[in-house]
Amino acid sequence: MNFIVVGCGRFGAELAYRLFSNGHQVVVVDSSSQAFNRLHPDFRGRTVEGDSLSADTLSRAAADKADGVAVVTNSDTLNAVIGHTVRVHYPNVKQVIVRNYDPAMRGMLEAFGLQIVSSTAWGAERVQELLIDPSFRAVFSAGNGEVEMYEMFISEKWDGMTISSLLEGCSGIVCAALTRAGRAELPAPGAKLQKGDVLTVSATLEGVKALRAKLQEGKEA
Repeated sequence: MNFIVVGCGRFGAELAYRLFSNGHQVVVVDSSSQAFNRLHPDFRGRTVEGDSLSADTLSRAAADKADGVAVVTNSDTLNAVIGHTVRVHYPNVKQVIVRNYDPAMRGMLEAFGLQIVSSTAWGAERVQELLIDPSFRAVFSAGNGEVEMYEMFISEKWDGMTISSLLEGCSGIVCAALTRAGRAELPAPGAKLQKGDVLTVSATLEGVKALRAKLQEGKEA
């Protein structure tokens, strides 16, 4: 597939190399030729120096042949304008993803109706989870973390209790799977838990907070 990465900071350089390493054709665009020094020495994609808002720059980057464009500069305003420009003038591009650098600017990006990845907010959420309880970890994040899937280990307190008992009072949370002795299943709400089980749930932030509180009670009991 053909991809364009606009912005060759540390994030853009890493993304470009990952795409290239997975066998894709990659063009990296930046207004400064020195930015391309951040690319991995083994990167063999193309580089295009120029103003990303310029029609000429996007043309030289072959935007008309691109399957996807990632706009990942450190300017949220610039990302929004470039992303909107690509979507309007290059309808052939299947995916236009923009990076949200400053969480306070997320509303502005959403106003453009663009697909957003907030590296700052997402990264902060992951660090928070590891600091609070590494045994309760996120395994999948949808959107920018509004809904996530978590794995948790069942404590002795909940041994013999049902899944519905564990989730009772926790709104915004749904059981996705139960793993026991390495074998996963889609359990019924009345399925009984055993110490050492791994429960996978899909939850909002509020649902996770409520469930964390219950699990913490189990540890302290």
